[in-house]
Amino acid sequence: MISTSEQHAVDAAITTRRSIRAFLPTPVAREEIERILEVAARAPSGTNTQPWKVYVLTGQARQRLAGRILAVHNDPAQARQHTEEYAYYPREWTSPFIDRRRKVGWDLYALLGLTRDDKAGMAAQHGRNYQFFDAPVGFIFTIDRVMEQGSWLDYGMFLQSIMVAARGRGLDTCPQAAFTQYHKIIAEELHLPAGEMVVCGMALGFADRGKVENTLVTEREPVAGFVKFVE
Repeated sequence: MISTSEQHAVDAAITTRRSIRAFLPTPVAREEIERILEVAARAPSGTNTQPWKVYVLTGQARQRLAGRILAVHNDPAQARQHTEEYAYYPREWTSPFIDRRRKVGWDLYALLGLTRDDKAGMAAQHGRNYQFFDAPVGFIFTIDRVMEQGSWLDYGMFLQSIMVAARGRGLDTCPQAAFTQYHKIIAEELHLPAGEMVVCGMALGFADRGKVENTLVTEREPVAGFVKFVE
């Protein structure tokens, strides 16, 4: 049994989570990172398989990976040679999903003053993913290739647990599927075993509250819109 104040703290950690796209350079102590991951490791997984593996990048290691990816990303000819290893998004978009995707994109660009014809500005903003939005800590998550869909569901619960545990400590995050395009570069830089597959990245740090992009609050469907009670 948890107290009302504990319940409110959990709810607040979940509901105040945002995808932060500008971070302060303030370091995060290694002990804090380890504790967040220790807490998140309590996430459920089928038959306790615990399919997650985590690479924590700080300092020069984070800069090296960011530099290598950005050098390729900023060269369209090279970037086209890199493709995702798995389909994160649907191959054929339908409503309401495409509508939600477009809205969050245009809402972000509007805050940043980017118009629809400013392709260079949009590309530059997308490229900030590979700098972990200047966060001092970058995570790269991998999974063993022998694991199937159920383990990817488990992985999602682990990632959410990291983000909630971070919020409970006054930290912020941004989960990043953008890294999957450059999985070959990541594998080389981190010396990943052939049996490991990149799932995604994540930025961790203290949000820069003075940046306009961090004022974006995405909309959520009301409970009545996605729930059916069957009695």
